[in-house]
Amino acid sequence: MKAVIIEDEIFASQALQNLIRETDDSIEVLSVLQTIDDSVEWFRSHPVPDLVFMDIHLADGSSFAIFDEVKITCPVIFTTAYVEYALKAFEVNSIDYLLKPINQKDLERAVNKYKHILSTPYNSAELINKLIASIKKGEMAYKSYFLVPEKDKIVPLSTADIAYICIDAKMVKAVTYANRTYYLDQSLDELGVQLNPAEFFRASRQYIIARKALKDLTLWFGGKMALNLTVAMPERIIISKAKVVEIKQWMTM
Repeated sequence: MKAVIIEDEIFASQALQNLIRETDDSIEVLSVLQTIDDSVEWFRSHPVPDLVFMDIHLADGSSFAIFDEVKITCPVIFTTAYVEYALKAFEVNSIDYLLKPINQKDLERAVNKYKHILSTPYNSAELINKLIASIKKGEMAYKSYFLVPEKDKIVPLSTADIAYICIDAKMVKAVTYANRTYYLDQSLDELGVQLNPAEFFRASRQYIIARKALKDLTLWFGGKMALNLTVAMPERIIISKAKVVEIKQWMTM
């Protein structure tokens, strides 16, 4: 089985190659491509591989642009750092995805799914087009407001006013730039799907932060980083080494 990896982060591509070797040594990685242009050129000059692992966000734009230039007829497994990134669209369109940081269990699931579809009719181009259409449609459906309790009333809370959302004493609360607190009845996982990933980032299990609230990053021990916000915080937010790559990508979107 021959595969191609499209990934602009060297560390991430090396980690994926190692996982592929550990998961299925019959998979041969033919090439690792880092940009849209390199990918288009490669597919124009090489036979289509059996499988493609493709990062959604590349340094020179969305990898979906590749499909505008070349026809990829083999199955594609997308990789993304954004749990909020319209993942339902992938499931609906029968296209697999892997959330970064990728683990071996999820990779095994994706590879097994690929092997299963080998025996069934598969139109990659049609599925990709449906996926892109679903995501574009979903981009218009992100929440602009939440209805939240305030004393004896229910009031609209604009997502533009939210600096961060966190879990505090098992309660989910949104804190505004004006330092007002509102309680939400959704989990952080549920909120992650409803918020625009270009504007909000899941920094940890306890925090979702707004782009406008992020001031800068401070180097921390063990390759980690601390987030500095423009608003007062009850504690320092430390992101893991694996998340450092994701937040850098998010900050340059």
